[in-house]
Amino acid sequence: MAYQIYGDESSGAAMVEAAFAEIGEPYEFVTVDLAKDAQLAADYRAINPAGKIPALRDDEGRVLTESAAILIALADWHPEARLLPPAKSFARATAIRWLVYVAAEIYSMIEIRDYPARFVEGEMAGRALQECVIERLRQRWRTVEAAIAGKPWLLAEGFSIADLAIACVSRWSVGKEWRAVNCPKIETLNAALFDRPRAGPVWKRHFG
Repeated sequence: MAYQIYGDESSGAAMVEAAFAEIGEPYEFVTVDLAKDAQLAADYRAINPAGKIPALRDDEGRVLTESAAILIALADWHPEARLLPPAKSFARATAIRWLVYVAAEIYSMIEIRDYPARFVEGEMAGRALQECVIERLRQRWRTVEAAIAGKPWLLAEGFSIADLAIACVSRWSVGKEWRAVNCPKIETLNAALFDRPRAGPVWKRHFG
């Protein structure tokens, strides 16, 4: 049985699928339709009790969740793909730092922005919460923008899985017009992914 990636179009599963494309490992993409709340259905919760995507099932039937954990695991399982800099290097630690930053400080806030009613009662309170979250997200994207040291990648040493996370999560968190003005390095990084021979076609399908 090939690996199975559970996710939806233009979701966090895109970064996992792009990593698989870089590796060249066969996989099956299993659609979990967010528009129909399929991630909350009992059959999917049997795979990920948290009711979130992406999830990865390996060829032995074991399940791994959390996008950052999946990307780091793939980099470790397939060192030949060079998804991270060499072990024990400062560049590797830096890539993981920003991968975790995006996952913990930015990705985790998207649910609040998209579903404020899960956190506060009342339409006015929901709108106020959304505005607060959007401003906080923008502050954090400015932090990421300032950290980009390569051309076009996060690291001066070259491409890594951190680039996949930065590009993916930035697509649906603060608005295209704002990104164009305030995060030109992130936009350049995202555009470069379309040109990668292996990950490019995946990126075009999700974000083209």
